[in-house]
Amino acid sequence: MRRPVARNLAVLAVSAAVVSVGAAAPPSSAPPRQKVPLAVGYGGAVASVDADASAAGIEVLKKGGNAVDAAVATAAALGVTEPYSAGIGGGGYFVYYDAKSRTVHTIDGRETAPLTADSHLFEENGKPLAFADAVSSGLSVGTPGTPATWQKALGEWGTKRLGTVLRPAERIARQGFTVDDTFRSQTASNETRFRYFPDTAKLFLPNGGPPAVGSTFKNPDLARTYEELGRKGIGTIYHGDLGKDIVATVDKPPVDPASGWNARPGKLSAQDLAAYRAKPQAPTRTSYRGLDVYSIAPSSSGGTTVGEALNILERTDLSKASEVQYLHHFIEASRIAFADRGRWVGDPAFEDVPTKQLLAQRYADSRACLIKDNAVLTSPLAPGDPRHPAACATGGTAAPTTYEGENTTHLTVADKWGDVVSYTLTIEQTGGSGITVPGRGFLLNNELTDFSFTPANPAVHDPNLPGPGKRPRSSISPTIVLDNQGRPVVALGSPGGATIITTVLQTLTEFLDRHLPLVDAIAAPRASQRNAARTELEPGLYNGDLRSRLEAIGHSFTPNPEIGAATGVQRLPGGKWLAAAETVRRGGGSAMVVDPAP
Repeated sequence: MRRPVARNLAVLAVSAAVVSVGAAAPPSSAPPRQKVPLAVGYGGAVASVDADASAAGIEVLKKGGNAVDAAVATAAALGVTEPYSAGIGGGGYFVYYDAKSRTVHTIDGRETAPLTADSHLFEENGKPLAFADAVSSGLSVGTPGTPATWQKALGEWGTKRLGTVLRPAERIARQGFTVDDTFRSQTASNETRFRYFPDTAKLFLPNGGPPAVGSTFKNPDLARTYEELGRKGIGTIYHGDLGKDIVATVDKPPVDPASGWNARPGKLSAQDLAAYRAKPQAPTRTSYRGLDVYSIAPSSSGGTTVGEALNILERTDLSKASEVQYLHHFIEASRIAFADRGRWVGDPAFEDVPTKQLLAQRYADSRACLIKDNAVLTSPLAPGDPRHPAACATGGTAAPTTYEGENTTHLTVADKWGDVVSYTLTIEQTGGSGITVPGRGFLLNNELTDFSFTPANPAVHDPNLPGPGKRPRSSISPTIVLDNQGRPVVALGSPGGATIITTVLQTLTEFLDRHLPLVDAIAAPRASQRNAARTELEPGLYNGDLRSRLEAIGHSFTPNPEIGAATGVQRLPGGKWLAAAETVRRGGGSAMVVDPAP
């Protein structure tokens, strides 16, 4: 777990023929960008999963943009190169540190259910739909929040116009990007359902199948969409022609009749788009080891759950613990925090979410005493009551953690003025709903499947049932850590559905407590416990001796080939920044700085 990675690690680039959308084109002379997971230097930094996207953010920083401008540029580029994870058909959560005031601000850009939705949205003939039937349907599509998030962030804290920061992404969409193994494999895994929708198949299955590794993938429809969005503003989505196209696609999904697929129509309306707002709100704040940890408040459960787990771990000196005891306490703190998340967290516009109480050290202490060094808690563990903390209480009714799609994406940005952005955006699972808006070049989300289809436990109120205009609960956890003078220490986040919370928690503790370099904390093999009978382990832990030593305490495990794909930035002395990304997961990530240090 402690072996450092080489600083010059890069993913080998491949060269091949160029492929346009649906047709071959002449070979390209420009080599693909290499991915490097670690960069140190001045002038600002960007870390994302994709080299072209990170370069888009760096381009904006070099032209005088700040961290907010660069974050939007990077996100828009990810909508081109990582279209199965993010795009203007989805939503996300934006966390911003303002260096001048030394304050943290956030935007909830989560998708919303239609105003006509109720708690039975995913029931049919009195029974819940099968998850697979709900995903690839108009019924799963929430009102997109990403464009509103971009405009809100730029309007509040940016220095550039939307059209200006969209230009790098527009150029990538028009000129194309090099297909890698991850893009091809994600396309191949979605091939069957992509064929249900002719517009999706035409775009993402050029020449009848997944694009070849090393080919160049172009998306001229998305280039035109970005150009229109930059020229007309987000009103074209929430009040205009692009919005009309989205509504028509959701309410009558364009299905290939020969496929036999029942793409159930959604209930999205022009009124839903017009009513949508990206919500500025206060961040969550947790004190940990003398540092202030800021993240996103509900509707995401990320800030409260990571924060509660950190508070549970506060009384344990993880820096001196053995590897076994470190992982044991990390796993148990995660189990407890997830038990409380499932009972208490939902959209605060609809639910009475005790955010302050969940983040109270007094409550964490009442839960931490459940953890024993030589025994394992059973799952699903019953939640506590943060409004009335009782030491080591084991009452209440347990509920399992519901499924969330895992293929989100995260980016982290810093600028030369010291501003920082930690931003996670998503269309839910890999490929979202699978439905492409005809002629527009982007996939629609399946975010509404993050709701509970029926109560997770019929005996207890479920705060995550659908409702009119309600935001489904998320696990997204973009995080910024400040020192006692209000200056950034580190910022990070990850994709991965519900595993986002455990990934962020483990990366933070590996970095802050175990003192791993940030890139190594990101690369370390992961465990994820989400109030389940078994803890998921990546191969680096599952195939090692730590597993048997943890099993001797009473833990049970199941393998997971890959958990999360984090990125982060770290402030160094003298105006220097370190950007870090994955070394292997998702084919490795891309860290860049404006002016590399010698």
